[in-house]
Amino acid sequence: MVVGTGQITFRLFGVSSLKAKRKIVKSIIRRIDNTFNVSVAEVDLNDSHDWAKIGFAAVGNETARVNSKLDKIIGFADNLGLAMISDSEIEIIHF
Repeated sequence: MVVGTGQITFRLFGVSSLKAKRKIVKSIIRRIDNTFNVSVAEVDLNDSHDWAKIGFAAVGNETARVNSKLDKIIGFADNLGLAMISDSEIEIIHF
């Protein structure tokens, strides 16, 4: 079994309230979940207006397939254009 995890840190511009931030972050999370069917959630920087961090995880039986899916998720999030990606990382764990 192969488990892939990832995190994306976003820089949000023009956001003046946590409510506005939450709208953007929920939209990103919903679109990733609907497109890739992975577990995804906001994992850090909850009280910041300008920054957001989401985490996601996928499980599979081939390292290449899981790695490819994680890379596609990062590319997809970047192409949404809702926020700028400032950092991303992935990790592959073999069980």
